[in-house]
Amino acid sequence: MSRNFTSDNITPVSAEILAAINSANADSVPSYGGDPYTRRLADAASGVFETEVAIYPVTTGTAANALALSQFTQGFSAIYCYEAAHIVTDECGAPEFFTGGAKLIGLPAGDGRIGAAQITAAAAFAREMGVHHVKPAVISITQSTEWGTVYDLGHIEQIAAAGKAESLPLHMDGARFANALVHLKCTPAEMTWKRGVDVLSLGATKNGAMCAEAVVFFNPKMAADFERRRKRAGHLLSKLRFVSAQLLAYFDDDLWLRNAARANAAAEHLAEGLRTIPAARLLHPVDANEIFVSMPETLLVALEAEGFGFYRWPLCVPERDVAIRLVTSFETRLSDVDEFLAACRRLA
Repeated sequence: MSRNFTSDNITPVSAEILAAINSANADSVPSYGGDPYTRRLADAASGVFETEVAIYPVTTGTAANALALSQFTQGFSAIYCYEAAHIVTDECGAPEFFTGGAKLIGLPAGDGRIGAAQITAAAAFAREMGVHHVKPAVISITQSTEWGTVYDLGHIEQIAAAGKAESLPLHMDGARFANALVHLKCTPAEMTWKRGVDVLSLGATKNGAMCAEAVVFFNPKMAADFERRRKRAGHLLSKLRFVSAQLLAYFDDDLWLRNAARANAAAEHLAEGLRTIPAARLLHPVDANEIFVSMPETLLVALEAEGFGFYRWPLCVPERDVAIRLVTSFETRLSDVDEFLAACRRLA
């Protein structure tokens, strides 16, 4: 990763996952999920989550989110989420497309974490408006959030309870699910179905996989006909074994947690260093592997001239400063972080 902190999508594939893909590249096996790797994945995922789950591998987070939400919605439905959630800002209308036109209703939250009271109020408004308003259908939260913060277990439980009171299932966009797990020091079960989550978009690509995500239903009955929904959307791969093999390796020997722990540790090291630099101001708590910080434009230009990569972020910050996002990954070395911090001190 060296000087590039733009994203955790830029990394190579974990050696263990490449080895698993290569191992699966032998012999002829049944297609479209009838292979032994996909069958083993169902058992492995049920073990990881400590309950029987229905798991459906796909290759992108956008597909996982859009298809998961479409399972609970119709064209006149409402999906409640954070106003700058990934499903709102970064998926090019895929959730609306796959749900047949469901409306994403974004709720404000300074740190990306919406609250239970907002769900209750939104549902009450929908009842008051009756047929003139979209019908509440599902809640979606992102873990970790788009600002690098993490919902704690009680917060998830409160949102789920508010949803259940309105008969609304809870979807979790888990693009950085493992990073949140490591931060909370809890089990996958404790962060999902034990807190009321009904369906998870499980991300692996940002954390060492080549192209592997999955939709996980914690009540298999909720997955009725989902396999047809996935097929109709063009996301049932004929050689699904190569995605399932990645996810098996991801879970094996806690690779996913080890990778996430390295990414989180690098982010915390970076945050600690930034706190000592007067020209830098952290904008949100650093819970996982994303850091948002404001710096003067002159410093940012100088850092870019030295080859450091990061994204400028649309956010109101003090005059003359600019917000940027820095992302660490399992490939980020502490020496990479130290090099960036040293450059910040020198150039500031």
